[in-house]
Amino acid sequence: MRKQVRIFLVLALGIMASEGHAEFDNGTHSLNPLLLKREGDLHSFESPLPLLFPREGGRGDEFKSVATLMNLNCIDTLENTPLTPLKGGISDSSKSKSSTKTILFFGNSLTAGFGLEPSQAFPALIQQKIDTLKLPYQIINAGLSGETSAGGLRRINWLLNRKIDILVLELGANDGLRGIALEDTRSNLQEIITRTKKKNPQARIVLAGMMVPPNLGVEYRRQFQRLFPELAKQNGAALIPFLLEGVGGVPELNLPDGIHPTAEGHKKVAENVWRVLRPTLLAR
Repeated sequence: MRKQVRIFLVLALGIMASEGHAEFDNGTHSLNPLLLKREGDLHSFESPLPLLFPREGGRGDEFKSVATLMNLNCIDTLENTPLTPLKGGISDSSKSKSSTKTILFFGNSLTAGFGLEPSQAFPALIQQKIDTLKLPYQIINAGLSGETSAGGLRRINWLLNRKIDILVLELGANDGLRGIALEDTRSNLQEIITRTKKKNPQARIVLAGMMVPPNLGVEYRRQFQRLFPELAKQNGAALIPFLLEGVGGVPELNLPDGIHPTAEGHKKVAENVWRVLRPTLLAR
């Protein structure tokens, strides 16, 4: 139990200290103003601790910005900017693009591959596995560091301008670390799923489960962990029980921040995802 508490405290402090930072080749952190859409999208990084809880009267995503630092891989939130598929897939072969199906990985810094090259993040590793099996799927990585379920809900309509065959939804962890009301997180995730299914009735949903540290309270933590299986059951979605299984709290599989997986860590995350995603792909 003591080890488990330590793991989740490290996860809580580390993600809130580093989530949303855009790391560039020169090792510095900077703000990309093109990613900002409105004040409600900004997050305060004065201290990691206050971000564990929403401001009074807020829904957990109304933090004012002192230094807004974001990381965005493979996708730009600006409207009318084309989505960029990951390298590989049917678009790089001689097969017809019309037969290509799209998998949207929609998440936060874990999906974005914080601190790594896009090719090292688990969505790119999944694309390699798909290509090995010569399956007609192309992955779009829509991971955005610092993303909450509310932020994801604001982005989803634009993302759905493209036909989506499978949605891998990896959001909610930042909500939990900020102590956002679980009914809000549930409502946001459900609405993302609902809009996806309305626009793409045949789309399959894969939901990535996450955990929160025990310092947020035993009951909150218990209800948070139940949220993902319940949503999966209600929507007929496939469930990844815990995205960071075998990675969270393992120093050698995480960056110096103790939170975000290394390239080796992403390989394990990819295996966690592949165990659930592979049957979904082969069943279609």
